[in-house]
Amino acid sequence: MPGLYFEELEEGRVYDHPYTRTITEMDNVLFTSLTMNPQPLHLDEEFAKTTQHGQRLVNSLFTMALVGGMIVHDLTFGTTLGNLGYERVEFPNPVFHGDTIRASSTILRKRESQTRPDRGIVWFEHRGINQRGEVVHVCERKGMMMKRPAGVPVLAERTR
Repeated sequence: MPGLYFEELEEGRVYDHPYTRTITEMDNVLFTSLTMNPQPLHLDEEFAKTTQHGQRLVNSLFTMALVGGMIVHDLTFGTTLGNLGYERVEFPNPVFHGDTIRASSTILRKRESQTRPDRGIVWFEHRGINQRGEVVHVCERKGMMMKRPAGVPVLAERTR
């Protein structure tokens, strides 16, 4: 099923996304290396042993990207016109190799575009939560969403 159109995103609604992902050492090392981040906290086990956590941390931008991907199927697949920005990004708890992450989203608010009648702006809050129920990532994101084109059935008809 495609994502939701602007009209289908209800303010205050919470979406608990079905996908989970256990983060591996390879995920962390590959992402950190691909993004040219030399931070030893992500790459050097011996260095990380000397830090407050005593082990390597998963790159927080990987966590953010993972949560951002987990929400697509339910909310924005084929119905977004793009991100307009992130207004708040937080990582209240660390993520380690072996942690399993799930995502939850809340529609904070929305408004129709002031210049284009075929779209609207939606403010989302996305949360990443680990297997212990700890929130490891929170962000508020603003996205440009398509309005339902003429002839496209309403959500209830599309999901039958």
